[in-house]
Formats: sequence, structure tokens, C-alpha cells
Amino acid sequence: MVFDINQIQEMLPHRYPFLLVDRITDVKDGEFVEGYLNISITNSVFQGHFPGHPIYPGVLIIEGMAQTGAILPFTIMDKSELKEKVVYFMSIDKAKFRKPVKPGDKLTYKVSTIKHRGKIWHLKGEAFVDGDLVAEAELKAMIMDK
Repeated sequence: MVFDINQIQEMLPHRYPFLLVDRITDVKDGEFVEGYLNISITNSVFQGHFPGHPIYPGVLIIEGMAQTGAILPFTIMDKSELKEKVVYFMSIDKAKFRKPVKPGDKLTYKVSTIKHRGKIWHLKGEAFVDGDLVAEAELKAMIMDK
């Protein structure tokens, strides 16, 4: 299963500049999702984050991971529920940043389900650039009515 930006926007409430996933490239319903974000020097965040030495902010990497993970509950829901539900993040644990992410990088997010019970999802997220792990975290989320 692959989702383009239009399909992602049907599931997530985020829009530019806060939509931090460009495409979903692989999904195993309720278990695993992979997506990516192309990091461009034209992103306004680089004006103020390490000017002259542009580094993509770690907090935005985690947010992109979370947005990618938010797709997972929607993969097992009835399509009629998409417009009625939203995924809210409850916690971020064990976040680690391994390497800097720079303009021109393709940031690949891989998020898997640790477990889910009812409306609560516990996820493991990883972010890669060229196959190298750059960040990881455990995330918890809850599905809510809009």
C-alpha cells in the first residue's frame, strides 16, 4: 500500500508547514508503516536553526515519526471513520538522536506497533538517512473523535 500526499491529508489534520511526511511507501495493516520526507534547504526552519550550519531540528524528526505512525490506526479502520477520527499523541519516550539531518537528505521513517489496546497505540519509531539510523523513539497515541 502506498499513500501520496493527498491521501495522507485525508488521514492527518496537518498542513504545510506542519505536515512532515511526503509519502507513505509501505504499510502492513496495523503493524508497520514506512514513509519519507525530503529535507529541502528552502524550508524556513533553516533560517533560525543553526544559521550557516543547517541542521534539521530533532523535535521535527520526532513529529514526522509521530505523523507517520498516526497512519497505522487508520489502516485497520473502516473508511467511513476517517473523517470522524483524529490521532492525538500522549507521550514520547526513549528519544535518541544519533546523527544530524541536513538539507538534501531524504528522511525515512519506519514505525511499528509495539501493542495496541482499544484506542491506545504504543509505537516504536525510527528515522533513517541513507540507511543510517539518525533518531528513534517510543510513542503513545490515542484515537479520538474529532
